Amino acid sequence: MRNGVLIALAAALVTAGAATGLTAAPAQAGPAQAGPAQAAEKPSVTAREAYLVDITDGAHGAHGAHGTVQFAKRETRRVPIASLTKVMTAYVVRRQARLDDVVTIKQADVRHAVAGGATTAGLRAGERLTVRDLLYGLMLPSGADAAHALAEKYGPGTAKFVAKMNAAARRLGLRDTRYANPDGLPSKAYSTARDQATLAAAVLRDPVIATVAKTPKRVVGKSAHHRAHVWRNTNDLLRDGAVGLKTGFTNQAGYCLSFAAVRDGRTYVGVVLGERSDRARFATARRLLDWAAEGVAEGAGGGAAGGPGGEVMEGAGVILS
Repeated sequence: MRNGVLIALAAALVTAGAATGLTAAPAQAGPAQAGPAQAAEKPSVTAREAYLVDITDGAHGAHGAHGTVQFAKRETRRVPIASLTKVMTAYVVRRQARLDDVVTIKQADVRHAVAGGATTAGLRAGERLTVRDLLYGLMLPSGADAAHALAEKYGPGTAKFVAKMNAAARRLGLRDTRYANPDGLPSKAYSTARDQATLAAAVLRDPVIATVAKTPKRVVGKSAHHRAHVWRNTNDLLRDGAVGLKTGFTNQAGYCLSFAAVRDGRTYVGVVLGERSDRARFATARRLLDWAAEGVAEGAGGGAAGGPGGEVMEGAGVILS
């Protein structure tokens, strides 16, 4: 079932051909479409910011893909995004490294995570792991130690790596995004729900990141170069058929979630920021997905005809280019 869902997502994301990335354009709302879903009550969203876009028909249109916005709440407000930052870290690493490259964990990587009070992958100084394994350590348990090790290797150095993150953000058209570190620990960094949805759709084109993001558990057996590791995905939405993507939390950012799912043959990408609890962020994402799917079932949602919110926005969702 999960393989079928991933195939459906990949098909929806790749139909534009060999796209190199996503760009966001100024939102231009089309005329509202009448339909039964417009009269339906919108889902309760306690998150400070939220965004859901249907990208199923995104490959169509003369000027690139049109994302049909299903729900938007302060989607362009610049806020901290905690460990959703690691999505961009993975994106940059994939453009710098080979999966079989070996990275040696240093004491500074371990100290960085511990000193920041961050979640870790349980890495120890002296261990040597492949980039492939570290991507799992980065994304599943949200290891700040893995993020630091990868940034130091492929900056080289954290400062240069962050510069590459910001350069990638500019290329993807994330105009309201600025990174300050590779792990999302409290800083002056910021992004928006809309930018993070654009990034999510971009990274899920990468089959490696897509596979990592949907993996519930990764077991790395003990070897002569490292001890055994068992990493579990913090994204509970996977239990409901989601195919990613990343959780995040700091006191400053609140509980955050970037997610992607296929419902009734339609592909959705969404972001929840500043939610009040771990449980609430997943409940909010489920409500948004259920509501959007219900609108489609009633004949009012999806595609160029407009979503439950009755708007078709070019660039407010995603543009494949």
